Amino acid sequence: MSQIKPIQVRLAAMNFLEFGVWGAYLISLGNFLGSVGLATKIGLFYAIQGVVSLFMPAVVGIVADRWIQAQKMMSLCHLLAGLFMGAAGLYALSAEQIEFGPLFALYTLSVAFFMPTIGLGNSVAFNGLQRYGLDTITTFPPIRVFGTIGFICSMLFVNFTQFQTNAWQLITSAVLSFVLAVYALTLPACPVNKADNSGSLADSLGLSAFKLFKVKRLAIFFIFSMLLGVSLQITNSYGNIFITSFSELPEFADTWGARNANALISLSQISETLCILLIPFCLKRFGIKGVMLMSMFAWVLRFGLFGMGDTGSGLWMIVMSCIVYGIAFDFFNVSGGLYVDSQTSPALRSSAQGLFMIMTNGIGATVGTLAAQAIVNKLVFSRTAPEAMHAGWTSAWYIFAAYALVVAVLFLLIFKDSKTPAREEAGQ
Repeated sequence: MSQIKPIQVRLAAMNFLEFGVWGAYLISLGNFLGSVGLATKIGLFYAIQGVVSLFMPAVVGIVADRWIQAQKMMSLCHLLAGLFMGAAGLYALSAEQIEFGPLFALYTLSVAFFMPTIGLGNSVAFNGLQRYGLDTITTFPPIRVFGTIGFICSMLFVNFTQFQTNAWQLITSAVLSFVLAVYALTLPACPVNKADNSGSLADSLGLSAFKLFKVKRLAIFFIFSMLLGVSLQITNSYGNIFITSFSELPEFADTWGARNANALISLSQISETLCILLIPFCLKRFGIKGVMLMSMFAWVLRFGLFGMGDTGSGLWMIVMSCIVYGIAFDFFNVSGGLYVDSQTSPALRSSAQGLFMIMTNGIGATVGTLAAQAIVNKLVFSRTAPEAMHAGWTSAWYIFAAYALVVAVLFLLIFKDSKTPAREEAGQ
């Protein structure tokens, strides 16, 4: 077993904080919004993450590629994200009546600066590992595990402090952002590639990453990444409030799961920590197509088991849904990031990661969350009787499962990989 180098520990700490920032509110925000009368707006709060991901990761990635070192850009983004998230939390805690407009505006500004940090974190990690002569395929997944551990720790902290139903979850996220803003400045410097005057306008703006669409298989990969991205935020948006709603039914009112939704859902992230470690083996054994297919069919099970489960005798189905989530999420997000990195040149690394974010957490997640909001509002929140609402939840989860199944079958039939890196085919 090779010796762990200090850079691996430092990058693990970065990932722990990065996803701790997100975990403080991502799963429990819907529960908080429901508790203050904004249940029908849940989808908008999650969709805005996708909207800002349409342009912010790419713009920030361009800046990091061309002018400001990625670790410094990451620090600045976390400072701003923390300020706006903290302001949102303070507003919600001090207002007698929480209005949608002010809370949504502050939250939007925060996530606009947070979302690019995911791609920047990948760039910082890949740069640091390569700088010390380490293989990213084998060394990055164990480092990324600590991101999931950070996410879990934040979730459990919010759950057992009962912050999952109030605005203190936003304050928690802000504090972690400030810590990471300082810590990011201590990480290894990332190179910048300033364009010279002879380059095209596209080159000077960092838009060369779009050349990758010239390669058919990579264009198909990005398109299916977008289609799979539709599923990414659905259970994050509605999983917590769905599980908590079982407390409204007499037969489930006293069950542990109905009272501790965040802790129950944390099993999903625990599953992630194990599944991330499988990625190097699965990528080498089955390739990107096999790994992506595993992710897609896991999403089918994720949604379908939610539809069949409850917090009583059917708790095992919700638990199983949480277990398969590790495959559903990580085999897509982490493997996709590694695949994109392997297909692009160092000069386009941050831009390419930003493009991947646009397709997945941008277009895909935006469309998916808004569609999910329309479905849930129609089938669930338009009803008042608890029994009728739960019948609506079941129908909604089955609709989401059917969509994921269609995407998986199409990907199986259409996508074909190649051993030649896309950067060579695109003439980078």
